[in-house]
Amino acid sequence: MKQSRPLFSRLRCLLLPAASAILAPAQAQDMPRVRHTIATLASPAYQGRGYVRGGDQQAAAYLRQRFQELGLQPLAPNYTQSFPLDINTFPGQLKLALSSGILRFPVLGSSQQLRPGLDFIAAPESGGGKVGGLFSAVPIWQFDTLAFTDAAAQQQLLHHPWHNGGYVLRAADARRLPALPLPIRQHLDSATLRLMLVPKLTASLAAEQVLQMRLMVRDSVWRSISATASGPTVALVAARVEAVLQPRYQTQNIVGYLPGRIQPDSFLVVTAHYDHLGTMGRRTYFPGANDNASGTAMLLELAAHYARPENRPACSLVFIGFGAEEAGLVGSKYFTEHPLVPLPRIRFLLNLDLLGTGSDGATVVNGRVFEKQFQQLQQLNTAQQYLPSLTARGRAANSDHYYFSEYGVPAFFLYTRGGTTAYHDVQDLPRQLPLTAFPNLFHLLRDFLNLQGAAIR
Repeated sequence: MKQSRPLFSRLRCLLLPAASAILAPAQAQDMPRVRHTIATLASPAYQGRGYVRGGDQQAAAYLRQRFQELGLQPLAPNYTQSFPLDINTFPGQLKLALSSGILRFPVLGSSQQLRPGLDFIAAPESGGGKVGGLFSAVPIWQFDTLAFTDAAAQQQLLHHPWHNGGYVLRAADARRLPALPLPIRQHLDSATLRLMLVPKLTASLAAEQVLQMRLMVRDSVWRSISATASGPTVALVAARVEAVLQPRYQTQNIVGYLPGRIQPDSFLVVTAHYDHLGTMGRRTYFPGANDNASGTAMLLELAAHYARPENRPACSLVFIGFGAEEAGLVGSKYFTEHPLVPLPRIRFLLNLDLLGTGSDGATVVNGRVFEKQFQQLQQLNTAQQYLPSLTARGRAANSDHYYFSEYGVPAFFLYTRGGTTAYHDVQDLPRQLPLTAFPNLFHLLRDFLNLQGAAIR
């Protein structure tokens, strides 16, 4: 709060004519521009907007440029609030080959190279390393679920030699591993490689790195590879993972605002995270079109609308592109701990994420917490028939609204339903987004913000 007081004092002195002198931006709301915004942020040039090869920095630079073109004023030097985070990354080789050979050498022609992002991915906490190679492979053993309940099976597992290999288990069994006795868990962690079978490849980020190589393999891909003829060895494997833990990596929030006509020291806030999962290996990247190039595009469309002098509300509007949401809401947490506007002066906050669909309507997190505002939103939607439905949810720590509402700031998190199911995978592409509800949702959010801005007394 101490950091925000000097700026808070300056905000009270801002005069609207200075802001009105800026040339009015293009009329919102513009669907070709929306498509272009999403395609740009989700393009390979932006490296998945993550923490390898400066993807997050490129996305932040894009937001700065758009904010400047719209005439938003900076709430921090060059619109940038920097902060550090620890992040595990996979900038180099990521390879996995499985073989059905019964010896330490694959049967000729039986080795199958799996595709990163499509057949397998690295677990977020995976360490780096290498096992096997072009002409050799190491054994992968099937984890025996009897170890959860049978003492004899536990002892057998405890004395199992890995031979530089590892084991495979299903995701449901991996969640049960913490219940095993410590010596068993330590022995499992001593394996060079762990493969976890999952129905869908859903990536995430981690702030830590373990010593073990950990990969997630699609269950259907695993089933397509023949097992060995006998014994607990289910496959032979060659793998390589390059993992780099980056401590105190510097990333940023991008923050701009428009001063209000009457009460510039009272605020409405619109937020969306611009970051995503980045890259995994040298060629695979996560586009993040729906999550959250779509929400960022909506934020920019609302900024374009309110940047026009005739649309300026009574109070000030703040627009925040959060960094490091995918790393655990790091950017929004940092902002609430180092606010650039006094949190008690925020009348309402709208957080926008996953807005690329909408055929089934939208969900409003915190709708059951701030019931009055949800009723207002519902009434606006019913009157204009903007969306098929609005569903209220309770409190949830699933996006950047969370820390604000924990500090007492009234906040909604909106996401659309229906359409594509791509999420945290390489299929979250711009062409997959129908943007079914995008125009109507823009009008609903505009009407809601206008109502909150008009409620100043």
